[in-house]
Amino acid sequence: MLKSGNGVARHGLLRSVSLIGLLLASAAPVMAQDAAPAADDVTEVVVTGFRGSLQSAIRAKRFESGVVDSIKAEDIADFPDLNLAESLQRIPGVAITRANGEGRQISVRGLGSEYTRVRVNGMEAIATTGGTVNSGGTNRTRGFDFNMFASELFNSLTVRKTASADVEEGSLGATVDLQTARPFDYKDDQFVVSAQASYNDLARDVQPRVTMMGSRRWADGRLGALFSVAYEKRHILEEGANITRWSAGGANGGFNTQSTVAGYTIAEINNTSATTGIFHPRLPSYVSYDINTERLGLTGSFQMRPSDDTLVTFDVLYSDVKTTRGEHQLQAIGLSRSGVGKPQTIIRSGTVEGRNLVQATMDNVDLRTQTAWDEMETEFTQYTLTLTHTFSDRLRGGFIAGHSQSEFSNPISTIITFDRANTQGYSYDFRSRMPAINLNFDATDPANWAMTNGTSEVRIRPNFVTNAFANAKAYLEYDFSDNLTLKGGLDYRKFTFDSRGYYRTSETRTDTLSAPDLAAVSEVFSGFGRNLDQPSGNATAWLAPDLNKFADTYDIYCNCGIYALTGTANSSARGQWINVRETNSGAYLQADFKFEALGLPWRGDAGVRHVKTDQWSSGFASTGSGANLKIERVEAERSYDMTLPSGNLATDLTDDVVFRVSAAETIARPSIAGLTPGGDVSIQGSNFSYSRGNPEIKPTKSKNLDLSLEWYPAPNSLYAAGLFYKKIDTFVQTVVERIPFDQLGLPLSLLTPTNTSPTEIFNVSQPFNSPGGELKGFEINAQQQLDFLPGFWANFGVLANYTYVDSSIDYLTSTSANAAVVNQTLIGLSKNAANFTLYYETEKFSVRGSAAYREGYLTAVPAPDGNSVAGTNETLNFDMQASYSVTPKLKLSLEGINLTDEFNDQYVDASNRLNVRSHTGRQVFLSARYSF
Repeated sequence: MLKSGNGVARHGLLRSVSLIGLLLASAAPVMAQDAAPAADDVTEVVVTGFRGSLQSAIRAKRFESGVVDSIKAEDIADFPDLNLAESLQRIPGVAITRANGEGRQISVRGLGSEYTRVRVNGMEAIATTGGTVNSGGTNRTRGFDFNMFASELFNSLTVRKTASADVEEGSLGATVDLQTARPFDYKDDQFVVSAQASYNDLARDVQPRVTMMGSRRWADGRLGALFSVAYEKRHILEEGANITRWSAGGANGGFNTQSTVAGYTIAEINNTSATTGIFHPRLPSYVSYDINTERLGLTGSFQMRPSDDTLVTFDVLYSDVKTTRGEHQLQAIGLSRSGVGKPQTIIRSGTVEGRNLVQATMDNVDLRTQTAWDEMETEFTQYTLTLTHTFSDRLRGGFIAGHSQSEFSNPISTIITFDRANTQGYSYDFRSRMPAINLNFDATDPANWAMTNGTSEVRIRPNFVTNAFANAKAYLEYDFSDNLTLKGGLDYRKFTFDSRGYYRTSETRTDTLSAPDLAAVSEVFSGFGRNLDQPSGNATAWLAPDLNKFADTYDIYCNCGIYALTGTANSSARGQWINVRETNSGAYLQADFKFEALGLPWRGDAGVRHVKTDQWSSGFASTGSGANLKIERVEAERSYDMTLPSGNLATDLTDDVVFRVSAAETIARPSIAGLTPGGDVSIQGSNFSYSRGNPEIKPTKSKNLDLSLEWYPAPNSLYAAGLFYKKIDTFVQTVVERIPFDQLGLPLSLLTPTNTSPTEIFNVSQPFNSPGGELKGFEINAQQQLDFLPGFWANFGVLANYTYVDSSIDYLTSTSANAAVVNQTLIGLSKNAANFTLYYETEKFSVRGSAAYREGYLTAVPAPDGNSVAGTNETLNFDMQASYSVTPKLKLSLEGINLTDEFNDQYVDASNRLNVRSHTGRQVFLSARYSF
């Protein structure tokens, strides 16, 4: 996999390791007096804090039959991390993707969030949030957004890497269980309050975070209630360069024939070939996002034990995340604009490295300044009722039913642009990772910009996504003997997905503003580029549309006149109108057993699950043209069933060594939005695309084998090594082809409101089942309390894990029957990932430093615009946490996240052309926690 080629991460590694080591070494002697008393001074040692969390997780793993890892909170409202995804990355095989400076989604053993199921309180759920385009945009997939929840609402995370028949199907990578706290989890009544202040060194302001949790039991412990509240505000800036891919010189009509690059003819400069052409950045840009988030989480749990044989639990979970995102962007839009854009641009001089025009000075370059504003909200609500009952000494059973809903709304999503045609002396230089861009004019002067009808844009694109799950499960378990238990059950899940969006009919229909008019609705955006390591001369300020003034002056939200919004009648908005209904009816039978053979004790499970899936999807498509143009709702239905066997076997080779072997067939269903039978034409500035769904996409099926050897030398220590292999029958691939619009068979009248030429090249995308392949790898995991060392050194401990994953996948290059294939690794797969934590903990004091490494990974094969691939370069993140218990009830904590301000570095093509490079700064949290 390609590396980023800069030394920032490596320099940060040395600096942060030194910082962590110095802090731990200096703090340990001072705090040695807080070390736990000698063993003969006490009758019982209760391990709490971070060590207690680790020990509890190790104990849970030790007695499982399959490969299971977990993270536990040993105290009420005291989860070890502030973000659930960042907790999960400590588990071997788990890597995370970040959005706005915090973990958003996970991949497990190289399989991304689409292949991972998440259950909340035992019920499957999907949480959907929005994000920048560079961080995945609005989630319309089956992937779970972990940044939806405050971590304090949960007391355990469990990652099930192997399958068993009693766990519902739907995952190739893992099933992740999130469990909120319940009153019967605690022996005594509890009430905890925590107050926290967070500071981001890029945004440079302080924001609050407050949590409360209380638990009480009555009636001799037979009734219990628990509630929790978590409220947080965050302010993040994300700034950097945004290129929007690279394209061949001959694309979009090619450069002006007067263009000159030493050593190259104009024919070579304007070569359109993806394999021999010279590539240049499509939209060299600066971008700044200003993101404010307000997150409220609530849980409630009521438990009742009417008899010793019956337990009733009712759980409620609510989370509300509100986000505003302001964007300022300055870009050379003319380099990807056909007609009056790129064909008028003259390259006066340039430097080619490989096949990349990495430096150029140009005349007649069209520039654009744009302001965007988004208001987003996600409400997640879940209700779960759980009943367990023991009918006799041998027979017991249970029932679980619940409903969850994630409702995302983006009612304000607006972009306003000003333009400048034919800029002279413009230059860019990509010979450093942060490009140098010379505008050669005063970008803050309103007289140097224009708003022109037919060129400038006002985009108003509200959009909404709702996911809902209804779940029910009933099961029985019967002990035939102490060594054999038979389990059986039925489960039902109904999933609904609804997506819709609205666009203006023509986004380039605007008022043409005079210089005074433009000055009245603009502002100077300044302060760009703090800690960005920009080359000297790069702009740090430029004129930008003032969205509030513009909206007030021109009443753009009236939904009338030229600012009227349309839905399914709009060729660009139509593709967002998707409805999917899916029901899964399952039944399973499983035997849990114990036996002795070869002088060893064995335990395990073997079972089979049968599931029937019914899917219905709908979308909108256009037929005819002109006066006969029709917009029709199209629907598709299908059903399929599968039988999935599974088995897990474990043996204790010695009192502290466990060997496991697991085998199973698993499935993952295709992405939700891709199931639509409809399609849409999208024209965003100079980006032309046509996307369509495929309701006949087959689910992905995998045959899996896992081997694991684990050594538990002490209750708080673990050494484990595991091998895994997956034979995957197919992957769902989005195939992208470059096709002129007039060859798509679509009505040309769809282009009328956009002033786009019928011969314009569109990126046409559609999901298909590509050939499958093999995925294999290994994990190494070590957790060791260094209590065998003398003195204060005994309070140190180490966590370390490493995962290697490899795959060989054939990707289609087109939809034709004899299409060539490209062999690459699986999208989202990092071949190498590692985590390391060094901690020091006594009865009162705790400090730990963590490093998380993820090698680069692919995000598209092949990539649009003739690029061979797209991907994200390696990351190395450092976090740290320290706490001190002033009294048994009062604890103070300090936490730092992303200590080296690691950059998000994305690329296109195997030559590592820069696509995105941005950062969000360091985050520091100071908190006080009090237990009543």
